[in-house]
Amino acid sequence: MTRVVVVGDLMTDAVARAAYPLAKGSDTPASVTMHGGGSGANVAAWLAVEHPNEVEVAFVGRRGSDIAGRNRDMELMGYGVDARLVMDPERPTGTCVVLVTHKGDRTMMSDPGANAALLPEDIPADLFSPGTHLHLSGYSLLNEGSRKAALHALALAGKAGMSVSVDGGSSSPLKRVGAEPFFEWTHGARLLIVSADEAEALTGRDEPEQAAKVLTAWYSQVVIKLGPDGALWYTNGRADPIVVGAESVEKVVDGTGAGDAFASGFLPAWLDGKPPAEALAAGCRLASKAIGHLGARPPL
Repeated sequence: MTRVVVVGDLMTDAVARAAYPLAKGSDTPASVTMHGGGSGANVAAWLAVEHPNEVEVAFVGRRGSDIAGRNRDMELMGYGVDARLVMDPERPTGTCVVLVTHKGDRTMMSDPGANAALLPEDIPADLFSPGTHLHLSGYSLLNEGSRKAALHALALAGKAGMSVSVDGGSSSPLKRVGAEPFFEWTHGARLLIVSADEAEALTGRDEPEQAAKVLTAWYSQVVIKLGPDGALWYTNGRADPIVVGAESVEKVVDGTGAGDAFASGFLPAWLDGKPPAEALAAGCRLASKAIGHLGARPPL
């Protein structure tokens, strides 16, 4: 089995789905549900549930000493993840408020909580060994408080000769920190996985194919998620990217975490040396599955 170490964020998602257009300054009927979240933790959960015979998954992060933190810890273990969570005595477990309009548009407001205090000494060195893969959540780099820990994880992976993939986190934080620092921090990563918006934030190119070609100046392989249009893969030396369309979804229930599910579908096939089109299709299948149910994680 391939071991994948995911270093990243652990959150509780409070998802508020508005039934009608938002009434500014007044009340809007909505359904509010609580779910385990955090991009890194979501990737780990989907990997463990969907590939139990192919991938051994460890997740490294930080949680609060609150009830939410204990629940998130138990959830990950329930998924079959080797959860290496450090308990923060002062900060609460991170929380993300996900506001979904009546049209399905999403806006997220995040309080990283304990995630922002992830330290280099929180990264277990025993997980980093040849033949293991590191997947780093971009949020850990974009948050100044956890950046040293994320860079330490990248350094440990490089020293062990591990393969490394990094995701872009989110477009707005990427714009705030700037492309050049992000490129510098992730130097040596073999694979970058980003959304089209994140690719534009890093390159200034609004055409994903052009953005992918620019990004291969820093990464040997690039995957750009295209939402309802699927995803593309590109590496230097090719005339054109490989593009695979998204799978049809009978009913869109919740798009939260679909990109994390995509990464969890793509990575095992990619690590196994499958053709890029096959890995992209696996990612799109899992993203479609995620969209069909409420919450960013697989149902327990």
